[in-house]
Amino acid sequence: MRGKFVVGNWKMNGGLAANKALLSDLIAGWTATPGRQIAVCAPYPYLAQVAAALEAAPIAWGAQDVSEHESGAFTGEVSARMLTEFGCRYAIVGHSERRQYFGDTDAVVAAKAAAALAAGLTPIACVGETLAERDAGATMAVVLRQLDAVIGAVGADAAKVVVAYEPVWAIGTGRTALPEEAQAVHAALRARLAKSKAAEVPLLYGGSVKADNAKALFAMADIDGGLIGGASLKAAEFLAIARA
Repeated sequence: MRGKFVVGNWKMNGGLAANKALLSDLIAGWTATPGRQIAVCAPYPYLAQVAAALEAAPIAWGAQDVSEHESGAFTGEVSARMLTEFGCRYAIVGHSERRQYFGDTDAVVAAKAAAALAAGLTPIACVGETLAERDAGATMAVVLRQLDAVIGAVGADAAKVVVAYEPVWAIGTGRTALPEEAQAVHAALRARLAKSKAAEVPLLYGGSVKADNAKALFAMADIDGGLIGGASLKAAEFLAIARA
């Protein structure tokens, strides 16, 4: 069901003391509000710390990735079942950094989304085009291809997925898609999801979102919130985005 949803992706950042301070500030600064939700996705070693800190807080938590495999000889991987045993609710799949640096293909991302759903996790499936693809006018073709792979893998469960559009050229660069540009992509994604009876899936925008541009982005008809990177490491900034 659609609502406003802001997710913090800490990426490969954090430390026990820094995490404690950040989580404490988030808990102190966030009040449960109908139709609005926030979550943080932390590196695997800190998930237990995050779970304990947020146990009684109106803040959800998740992982930054998940294996497509249930179990077996996959050293270093973490399965969806392992995450759900500890109360994890979300798992990011297909982040552009996973696609770029670790070779996650559309098929792998789709398999991870399906594995997450099968274990009771909600996958946050990321789609987005590179600068070269954008300049070539291929944005819609790329993001719809990526989305179709996920829809094809999860089938009737498409309505249980969260989708995040993150143009690769805007991640960590300080460049952000204009609200109208982001809205056009989100509208196309929602139209494609509607064909799978998943029109109410939350659609997030990610890519250099900050407190000063969040309000304009989130005011767009099909942008339901954000997947926030660097700004999620600063409690005041993240909370300001969440309140936008």
